Amino acid sequence: MLCAENYARIALSIFDRIDRRLRPFIILLGFLLVAGLFFFNEPTPDRAAPARPAPISVEVMPLVRENMQINVESYGTVQPRTQSMLVAQVSGQITRVNPAFRDGGFFDKNEVLLEIDPRDYAANVKIAEASLVDAQQLLMEETARAKQAEKDWERLGRGEKPSDLVLRKPQLLAAKARLASASANLDKVQLDLERTRIRAPYAGRTLKSLVDLGQVVSMNAQLGEIYATDAVEVRLPIRNRDLAYVHLPERYTNSQPESDELPAVVLTSQLTGNEFWEGKIVRTESAIDTNARQLHVVAKIDEPFAAIDPNSDQQTSTRPIKIGEYVNAFISGKTLSDVIAIPVDAIYQSSYVYTVVDGLLQRRAIEITWQSGDRAIIGSGLEEGDRLVITPLGQVTSGVRVTATEFEPPATADVLQNSVTGSNQDAGT
Repeated sequence: MLCAENYARIALSIFDRIDRRLRPFIILLGFLLVAGLFFFNEPTPDRAAPARPAPISVEVMPLVRENMQINVESYGTVQPRTQSMLVAQVSGQITRVNPAFRDGGFFDKNEVLLEIDPRDYAANVKIAEASLVDAQQLLMEETARAKQAEKDWERLGRGEKPSDLVLRKPQLLAAKARLASASANLDKVQLDLERTRIRAPYAGRTLKSLVDLGQVVSMNAQLGEIYATDAVEVRLPIRNRDLAYVHLPERYTNSQPESDELPAVVLTSQLTGNEFWEGKIVRTESAIDTNARQLHVVAKIDEPFAAIDPNSDQQTSTRPIKIGEYVNAFISGKTLSDVIAIPVDAIYQSSYVYTVVDGLLQRRAIEITWQSGDRAIIGSGLEEGDRLVITPLGQVTSGVRVTATEFEPPATADVLQNSVTGSNQDAGT
C-alpha cells in the first residue's frame, strides 16, 4: 500500500512538471500502450476436453415370428339367465316365510317360499265338494226320470216317436251341465287353495324379498324377485375390428349352425382379488347396438354357485360370482400363423418403435394389424431378428449410442393366459 501511494505521488509530480500542451498526447500514448499490452498478451484459459455423455442403457427383445392365439378383450355385467318376479295369485295374509326367501337365500325346485292363510280357500273347497255331490245326485235323478219317461211312452203304444221334452232330454242335459260346472268350480277352488303355497319354479336364489310375515297381500301383488342358479350370463360388446378374429356362434332359420364348437371365455373380477370363471360364448345378438354401434355376444357360465373342491385341478374361482358384478372378459379367438407380436408398451403414439442397430438407437415407423391391451401384431415396419427396445424412452432421436441388454422372459406363463388357452383347446378351436 505504501509503495503504491509513493509511486502515485511520484507520477503526479512528474505529470505536473510536463507542459500542459503535451499532457493530452501523453495520456493518449499511455492508453495505447496499455491497450497494446492487453491485445498482444491475451490470456489463454486452461480448458478441459468436454466429457463424453454416458450411453443410455436399454433392454431389448429379439423379434421372432410365432403362432399367436388371439384373445379378444371385452367387459360386461353379470346377469341371471332366468329371472322371475313372484306374484300372488290369491289374496290373504302371509302366515309363513321360508328363511330361504330372504335376499341371497338358496332354495330348491318346488320348495315352498311363502304361505298365505288357506282357511277361506279350504272352506271354499268344502262348499264346492258339497255342490258337486248335489249335482251328481241331480244327474242320477234326471237319468232315472228319463228312463222312466221312455218306458211310459212305450207302454202307451202310440207308435209315434216321442219328443225330447217327453223323454226329459233337456232336463238331463241341464243336470250334466250342472255337474260339469260343479266339478270345474271344485277344480278352481282347489287350485286357489294350492296357490296359497307359493313354490319355487326352479332351483335358484332370492334376489329381493318384497313382503314379510303378517303382511296382507292382494291378488297380483309382487312378492319378490328370484333367479335360477344353474347358469348366469354376461352381455359382451365386441369391437368392430375384433369381429374377424373370433368365431361367433351364428344361427340360421333353414340350416344347422356352422359349428357346434363354442368359443371359450374367461371372466375376471377384482372385487375381492384376482378372481376368474370359465364359460362359453353361447349366442350372438341379432342386432347391432344402436348406441355403441357394436355387436354384442352372450357368455354363459354353468353352475356358477356350485362349491369347488380346493384339491381339484380345475382352475376357477372358489367364490360364487355376484349378480351385477362387473367383469372383464377374454374370448378365445383365431390362431394367427407366422406373425410378429410385440408389447404395446414399446409402441409410441401408435405409429413407431425404437430398435437397436450396431449399438445405435433407430426409430422405426410401423403399421399395427391388431392390438389388445398388452400385445400388438405388426403388419409392417419390423422383421424377424430386429432388436426391439422395450425400455420406456422419451423424445430420443435416432443415432444415439445405447447400451443394450437382452430381455429375459419370466419362467412361468401367466395363469390367466393358460386358462384361456386351455379352454380353447378343450373347445377344439
